[in-house]
Amino acid sequence: MAEWHVPQRMSVVTLAAGNVAELRDFYKALGWEELPSGSDDWVGFLVGGVVLALYPRAALSEETGAGMYGGGFTLAVNVDSPEQVDAAYEAALAMGAGAVAEPQPRRWGGRSAYFADPEGNRWEIAYNERVTFGERGEVVAFNEVDTEE
Repeated sequence: MAEWHVPQRMSVVTLAAGNVAELRDFYKALGWEELPSGSDDWVGFLVGGVVLALYPRAALSEETGAGMYGGGFTLAVNVDSPEQVDAAYEAALAMGAGAVAEPQPRRWGGRSAYFADPEGNRWEIAYNERVTFGERGEVVAFNEVDTEE
């Protein structure tokens, strides 16, 4: 098996929202266009190749497996397959990252894991079939999943 690493890209910044609807309205008032897959449980805005996500504080705390910490945000690196989540997570741990939440399926349909850098900042390694990358690894689209077959 080839040695794997964590891709040098930032795909998503997730803010822990006390009130997703209120925060959604704020960013929409700034003139930002909401991604089509938004809901009361998750809202996203594509900003310069990175998704700014709004996620309920309690849900983010549960998903990270560590309670809410610091300022209430996570940074994410999206990868191209569920298997790459596991490989990148193991690579981060091998380089000294702290284990936060092991790779697992998520209720939003993808797979992810969390680790902490040496100062405790939370990073998510995620696979989400809705993400489309550009040539430089930037997010160019966040698509709705077609559930009709």
